[in-house]
Amino acid sequence: MSTAPEEIEQNRKSMYSATTLADVVAGIRGDGRTYAVVGVPCFIKALRLLSDELPDLGAQFGVYVGLVCGHLKSTFFAESLAWQAGVPPTELDRIDFRVKNTDRYAWDYDYDAVNADGTHHLRRSADTIDGGWGFGAFQPEACNFCDDVFAEGADVAFADAWLGRYAADWRGTNAVVIRDERVRHLLRSAAERGDVELEPLSVEDAARSQAGGFRHRRAGLSLRLADDLAAGLSVPVKRVEPDRSAVSRRRAAVLRQRRRISRLSLVTFADAREAGDYERYAGPMRRAIRRYRMLDAWSQGAKALARHVARPVVHRARRMLRR
Repeated sequence: MSTAPEEIEQNRKSMYSATTLADVVAGIRGDGRTYAVVGVPCFIKALRLLSDELPDLGAQFGVYVGLVCGHLKSTFFAESLAWQAGVPPTELDRIDFRVKNTDRYAWDYDYDAVNADGTHHLRRSADTIDGGWGFGAFQPEACNFCDDVFAEGADVAFADAWLGRYAADWRGTNAVVIRDERVRHLLRSAAERGDVELEPLSVEDAARSQAGGFRHRRAGLSLRLADDLAAGLSVPVKRVEPDRSAVSRRRAAVLRQRRRISRLSLVTFADAREAGDYERYAGPMRRAIRRYRMLDAWSQGAKALARHVARPVVHRARRMLRR
């Protein structure tokens, strides 16, 4: 909870760790203040529903700001990144998940793990085992049933603009979906002062910037619902119907492997953490991710599979030449 501009500055930036708003909401209830609420889609929906149940509390939520979310992460994610940077979980003090690098594309950022004695350990996210969002490492099972990409309950939603024309800007660019005239006026006024830069974005490009999220929460969701029903499990009612034919057989193999990786990561990291041996997690994850990449290349066709198979051979040849 931030109540001053300097606190907002301190509390900004991405924080990939599962949490809850329960204590915050209990702390602000009835304090006479109005708040802007910032949250991922499921948090925004939860607060909208809570506002219906508790109108007095709902009146304190002046504006809902949504953050487009790939999926939530358990605290194991932070600990795994830190461990790979040389900071074991027992020594981790804090972590900055996104440190921009002026020499790279916007998506190619670093992270900074700080241990208990204040030493900083900077590492490139792309060089980690589990930093790729598509692997689904440490993802809660609930995220497999989400169908909300652009925080549909929010007055304004912000997303990374993963579009080619913005990728080279290391600072990063947001795609912004505005659903409230107050927010539109606020942003236009900020642009007139030179505080922000605005340009129009088509609906198609906004959707394209989160293409992976839509694939995962539409056709992918249909498959997961159908798989769970076939296994005798109950599933929630979503905007898409359970349907195993929603994706090709090859694509289904990729999606199922991603779900296996999520489950595997949580079990093996808990074991590694208890034993103090990172390899108990890293070994099984490397094998699972290797299989995921093979299936993904297979799903994209023979040429993609050939490139994937050839890549390790090329890397080994380069290492031999360097020797």
